[in-house]
Amino acid sequence: MVAKRHPKLEIHMVLDNYRTHKHPVVREWLEANPRFHLHFTPTSASWMNQVETWFSILQRKTIRRGVFRSVGSLQSAVHRFIDAWNDPKKPFAWVRTSDEILAKAIPKAISAGLH
Repeated sequence: MVAKRHPKLEIHMVLDNYRTHKHPVVREWLEANPRFHLHFTPTSASWMNQVETWFSILQRKTIRRGVFRSVGSLQSAVHRFIDAWNDPKKPFAWVRTSDEILAKAIPKAISAGLH
């Protein structure tokens, strides 16, 4: 969906499982689609945990309680949740600074050959 909406942009994806990119099907697809760039989080990345927490809240408050008779009704419910979440803003309190996260991530990326 993002790729179709933005056909000329570089797309950067953040992943927490660095093994997936090694699968031959994924490697072939990435080679055929060079505008897609994968970035991998370090183990126990505090900011990724907060992203996962947000999706858990979405799942508990919207998806688990809902009855969806179509993909469109599910999408509408998710969009309503996002709108309600964003008004008013409810930021998470970050535990680590970006410098602390990058200091841990960069050596791991280099050792995994992802630099």
